[in-house]
Amino acid sequence: MSAEVIAQGRQVYADQCAACHGADLEGQPDWRSPLPSGRLPAPPHDASGHTWHHPDDMLFRIVKKGTAAIVGGGYESDMPAFADVLGDPEIRAVLAYIKSRWPERERGYQQAVTRGE
Repeated sequence: MSAEVIAQGRQVYADQCAACHGADLEGQPDWRSPLPSGRLPAPPHDASGHTWHHPDDMLFRIVKKGTAAIVGGGYESDMPAFADVLGDPEIRAVLAYIKSRWPERERGYQQAVTRGE
């Protein structure tokens, strides 16, 4: 991805994602433990989280349609759909920014998972 796309993604992330997922992709505290609502806190998008375990198509669909729509089975999530907020190029840019922050090992793993889609 170009530096321009990553810069665009950084701005989209700051505007749309950082409030929940953290300015440095760190997620919410204790993100693996359910909140009183039963829903999970926003996970980190850095190497300490699990975002890099998922293929590009799934990450794109989660941002566009929201986690509950992708997971299904009555799963409830505070992750909203951004289809009415972000265009496809903006979603791709924010994902490019997130991936640009991962260490080489996580980027390589995620690329392999994506190739296996």
